[in-house]
Amino acid sequence: MGIGVSVFLLAVGAILAFAVDLTVSGLDLATIGVILMIVGAIGLVTSMAIFGRGSLGGRRTVVTDDYVEEVPVGTRRTIDY
Repeated sequence: MGIGVSVFLLAVGAILAFAVDLTVSGLDLATIGVILMIVGAIGLVTSMAIFGRGSLGGRRTVVTDDYVEEVPVGTRRTIDY
């Protein structure tokens, strides 16, 4: 579940919980709204934890120096992922 889907679930859940004043037999729309908000919040926290680390699609730079007998040779390689 992505960030967009999580925000959408939060919004729909808030609308159902606080703005809809409709009676449906056998369903409590306020409870469904709260459940959707909880699922959306869990999805948002999970998405932020996964994508916030930069492990997927993030940019990392690795710099290596070449040494010969503890003296720098003068070449430096930079690799951007």
